[in-house]
Amino acid sequence: MKKKTGADQLSLLGQLGMRISFLRKKKGLSQLDLSLSCGVSKNYLSDLENGRRNPSILLLQRIASGLGASLETLFQGIVPLEDLLR
Repeated sequence: MKKKTGADQLSLLGQLGMRISFLRKKKGLSQLDLSLSCGVSKNYLSDLENGRRNPSILLLQRIASGLGASLETLFQGIVPLEDLLR
């Protein structure tokens, strides 16, 4: 498995994945629990949490729903890399 670099973690997809993982763990859900409630495979969810997938807005809505959160909550605190480097 490829190790994440700092730039990978700061990318929009990396930040989104970390946010989904954080919210999932906060709810006490396993990847399997969330993947079943969202209708995606556990492997896809894992890739998403690790910043290796670019999900559609419809899938993000299903994930937010599975987390009992809004899309706004899902994106809270996510900023473009350029803004972090200023």
